[in-house]
Amino acid sequence: MSQHPPTAAFELQGITKRFGEVVANDAVDLSVDAGEIHGLIGENGAGKTTLMGVLYGIHRPDAGEIRVAGRRRRFDSPLDAIHAGLGMVHQHFMLFDSLTVAENVVFGAEPERYGLVDRAVAAKRVAELAERYGLEVETGALVGGLPVGVQQRVEILKALYRQAAVLVLDEPTAVLTPGEQEGLFRVLRSLAAEGTAIVFISHKLPEVLTLCDRTTVLRQGRVTGTVVTAQSSAEELSRLMVGRTVSAPKIEPHEPGETVLKIESLVVSGRGPDPAVDRVDLAVKAREIVGIAGVAGNGQSELAAAIAGLERPRSGRIRLGSAELTSLSVRERRAAGLACVPEDRDGTGLATAASVAENALMGFEGRPELAPRGVLDSAAIDRRAGDLVDQLRIRTAGVRAAAADLSGGNRQKLVVGRELAHDARLLLVEQPTRGVDLAAIELIHRALLDYSSGGGAVLLISAELGELLTLADRILVMLGGRIVGELARESATEERLGLLMAGGG
Repeated sequence: MSQHPPTAAFELQGITKRFGEVVANDAVDLSVDAGEIHGLIGENGAGKTTLMGVLYGIHRPDAGEIRVAGRRRRFDSPLDAIHAGLGMVHQHFMLFDSLTVAENVVFGAEPERYGLVDRAVAAKRVAELAERYGLEVETGALVGGLPVGVQQRVEILKALYRQAAVLVLDEPTAVLTPGEQEGLFRVLRSLAAEGTAIVFISHKLPEVLTLCDRTTVLRQGRVTGTVVTAQSSAEELSRLMVGRTVSAPKIEPHEPGETVLKIESLVVSGRGPDPAVDRVDLAVKAREIVGIAGVAGNGQSELAAAIAGLERPRSGRIRLGSAELTSLSVRERRAAGLACVPEDRDGTGLATAASVAENALMGFEGRPELAPRGVLDSAAIDRRAGDLVDQLRIRTAGVRAAAADLSGGNRQKLVVGRELAHDARLLLVEQPTRGVDLAAIELIHRALLDYSSGGGAVLLISAELGELLTLADRILVMLGGRIVGELARESATEERLGLLMAGGG
């Protein structure tokens, strides 16, 4: 029986895209077959998201052409791409906060009855889709009030609802637990088996090696290689990405110091009758990293918001050294010795319309070296921002470029670098390496360990169990707003953490 050659679901030929002086994509060729899961990897700013934005009609290429199912296409908008059978799950969510989950998922393809949107049918279809793929959501909930992890599920459902022939996923597992990740992988494999072409953008090489048929690597806007994934390795892929093999940091033995953060019987209200944080007690000592694990939506975000001063607790106490933080403002908490890397880097961590230099300045406006005699020194501010850019290898057109022009991972590095520079007693950090490349993960992990070994206390909230197992001295697990378990580094494993996170501990 003769075998037919694979059919290309889409081809990108000689794609070049510039943003001012920055060449984001430089004569890129990419071909993905129907029924193939194709990995797309590279450092932050390597051009992955821009390339897929060209395919999806977000960006117009400066050169090159797009072919979908053999036909040359030009997309003036994402709507054109959707009509051509393309779907994309974005790293930065494309959702309407004021609409419900069901309304977001069916937007643009709403079921109708008598010329009106049939909301009951929409909710039923979305609920069935969510159940089928194990993506738990409340169809009637407003998206604006949902945790980031649940919003990611809505994005995935939105793409699945449209049954696209080509599906692009940009860092889709960034906020998923291992169990949810496996569920997503089952979905993607079944979609590929039905003929869907899937582009899987990720910084997690184990995921790529597990899931993808072929993998294309970008470095500084150019393709450095396309490999059959089963014939490759993490070492080869990391060399193609960054030009060297990336290694995990070595943990030096150390003794914790005095208690820096102490939380007692903390209760924070939720959206329903039950509290989001329910009588939580925890402590973090100097020279200690305490990790918090849990499925998204189990109170981690609300706990962080209460510590940072963005959410007022219903009851309980938060102390930082001898300072009572519970009723202090955000500014007063900063003055007491708190630095914070928020989960939502764009909405809370950055002013994206402001420049890189202006964002690096936040919280440092009163420093004499930056504002002698109370007047901001723009040259000194630019020099300081330039140092930060160099230290964290942030890819930008310059310190006066808007933060909005940075890739997601480079924005993350900007926030992390700025907060580490505060040299505060306590660093509260949520999802520090979400959407960040291998080399930057190595750099951020080393910086957090140095911060801790230098005497700082770190409370690390992360959806990456591997990150917690690498960095944390102790790991607490949250479920239903409560701490349901604690594991020391020596006894912690992904299996034990996953069991606690699922309520089976």
